[in-house]
Amino acid sequence: MLRVTSLNVNGLRSAFRKGLSQWLDSHQPDVVCLQEVKAHEIDLDQALLRPTPYDGHFHCAEKKGYSGVGIYTRHAPKTVFSGIGLEEFDREGRLIAASWENLTIVSAYLPSGSSGDERQAVKMRFLDAFAPWLDNLMRTHRESGHEFIICGDWNIAHKEIDLKNWRGNRKNSGFLPEERDWLTHVFNDIGFVDVFRQLEPGEDHYTWWSNRGQAWAKNVGWRIDYQIATPGIAASAKRTEIFKAERYSDHAPLTIDYDVSIG
Repeated sequence: MLRVTSLNVNGLRSAFRKGLSQWLDSHQPDVVCLQEVKAHEIDLDQALLRPTPYDGHFHCAEKKGYSGVGIYTRHAPKTVFSGIGLEEFDREGRLIAASWENLTIVSAYLPSGSSGDERQAVKMRFLDAFAPWLDNLMRTHRESGHEFIICGDWNIAHKEIDLKNWRGNRKNSGFLPEERDWLTHVFNDIGFVDVFRQLEPGEDHYTWWSNRGQAWAKNVGWRIDYQIATPGIAASAKRTEIFKAERYSDHAPLTIDYDVSIG
């Protein structure tokens, strides 16, 4: 069994101060995809870079205290690569991937457009570039059988079921029609599977809550964190959990168990 967790930590050091290390010990994921680590590797001590029994791999933003992604792995990958080949986005630390013989797991942090029109335009440029990148992965899958799991904070809620107050957010970044259409294209046209929704079709399942008001207490959230996968490994998914008993970030860990092995 392969247990994969995705979590936007909103600062890796902050998440560990809030107890993330103990959560890792008790839940024992095999691969942990991290987003918004907000640190350079030189600023992290060994307990965060390589928490036992994991090895850590990071792609940090050039700007200090901003963005950045990482992957903790129990089993050493054959290769690790970062970025999508476009400097505008790669310097923001948006993507890192670890590959084994028949599987690649990606940690991705898609831009947010909530701060204004300029960042929304950046977000849409990223989506325009990311769709062909994903399409190339699917082409590789179909030609070779190599499987892919792309984890991360996508900053888009796909359908009305994926956020509590969808009526009031139809004109807001994260639930704009063009963003939702882009995700539909990823699922329906490119062919990736929204693994959580495959396992859990019900309502009131969210992964992010605003720190304003009582959003967490009232479960007024958004499902913007995903594990999307190629159809073969998606079909092996057996169990999913959004962990909400404790908070390590404004996001919750999203875990999925796959009936496969990488080591």
